[in-house]
Amino acid sequence: MQAPQNFNGKVFLNPVSTEMMKPGSFFRVMRKFLQKHPEREPASPLGPFSASAEVLQQLPSQTLRVTWLGHSTLLIEVDGKRFLTDPVWYNRVSPFRFLGPRRFFQNPLPLSHLPAIDAVLLSHDHYDHLDKQTLLALTRKNIPVITMLGVGRRLVNWGVQKNLITELDWWQETKIDGGFTVTATPSRHFSGRWLNDRFKTLWGAFVVKAPVHNIFFGADSGYYNGFAEIAERLGPFDIAMLEIGAYNEMWEAIHMGPEKAVQATLDLGRPLLLPIHWGTFSLAMHPWKEPVERLIAEAAKKDVKLILPAPGESVTVNKEPYNSQWWTQYR
Repeated sequence: MQAPQNFNGKVFLNPVSTEMMKPGSFFRVMRKFLQKHPEREPASPLGPFSASAEVLQQLPSQTLRVTWLGHSTLLIEVDGKRFLTDPVWYNRVSPFRFLGPRRFFQNPLPLSHLPAIDAVLLSHDHYDHLDKQTLLALTRKNIPVITMLGVGRRLVNWGVQKNLITELDWWQETKIDGGFTVTATPSRHFSGRWLNDRFKTLWGAFVVKAPVHNIFFGADSGYYNGFAEIAERLGPFDIAMLEIGAYNEMWEAIHMGPEKAVQATLDLGRPLLLPIHWGTFSLAMHPWKEPVERLIAEAAKKDVKLILPAPGESVTVNKEPYNSQWWTQYR
């Protein structure tokens, strides 16, 4: 088998030269994380939010409907199939059950109430995207997983059946019955679940081309000049899901933040933008509402249309923007 072009024999590489953090940033970051930062977390618990299991049991055809379940977990119903992205149900995204970032609100849809899922799209193996217990629960129901190179070995070691796993390199695709194509695309990020396994598995984004609709799930990425190429090769898109939270100037190469998410949307051809990777965990020093507030301001300047559902709210996607303003009810 030919080695991937973005693999140097030891580790996977980003599509452009990337430093995870600027030189000398590590200890500054540690000091900042140990300091108190106002409004990093909500003053009181959010929610509870609830997705309608009854609504989700009815799967519309030739329709695009999206339910944001928090962070990067989305239930995407497109043209008669359901895809679940980076599913996280448990309370902490950490190697430890008693330490690490804790959810601001419970997942709005109990795992036992999920409707039938056609495939899980798993972008990379970080804890806030790959939740071991959730993945095991899903694969025990024989739900297939489409993921990036190297991640499958981790899943098999956990007990997932190998025949349920499809691994993709960037620009590779897999077909699904009914006229669906899932393509892995590059992103500017990294992988690993501990300090000794960084870059050992691939990370990326996904395009799901359905009979009627075309979607881009951007997962985690710093901004770079590759979004226009993705649009040229695989667009146009009806909707893009892009990360807006967990940013900081010291690691801007691997998390783009709200303003760069707007620019990436322009590069992608101005699809509707649904922001992800915010409002669920405290993974940086910024106030928890800041990402969406900055996004709204920048999108207005650049005439980018946003879809901002409340957690658990199912939104049928057409060409119109939508803003639930759910976060304004909380401090």
